Amino acid sequence: VQLQASGGGLVQTGGSLKLSCAASGRTTAVGWFRQAPGKEREFVAAVRWSGGSTVYADSVKGRFTISKDNSKNTVHLHMNTLKPEDTAVYFCAARGGHSPIISTMRNQYEYAYWGQGTQVTVSS
Repeated sequence: VQLQASGGGLVQTGGSLKLSCAASGRTTAVGWFRQAPGKEREFVAAVRWSGGSTVYADSVKGRFTISKDNSKNTVHLHMNTLKPEDTAVYFCAARGGHSPIISTMRNQYEYAYWGQGTQVTVSS
């Protein structure tokens, strides 16, 4: 499975961006993770293909929305009310195998496939 991420860019505080992750094959869940300079990669949001269940990091809950487009095998991350602390390289990742338990969807080590990162910069 190959993942193609797109949609990063530069935006002012309070602005919005939409990231997209297109998958070349079947996956059971797609997640977004981010890594800021000098920090470890952290979970942002994930969606399970079966049933569409979603999970979010507390830091983005209420501001970010993850959605899936079944017809295009693509997952979107709609990011609103962006803050400077959202600045990071964002990675999409996917899982195969069985449909995952929601509680495991935050764990980056459960994801076998990773796309290239896309830079998101929020200016203050």
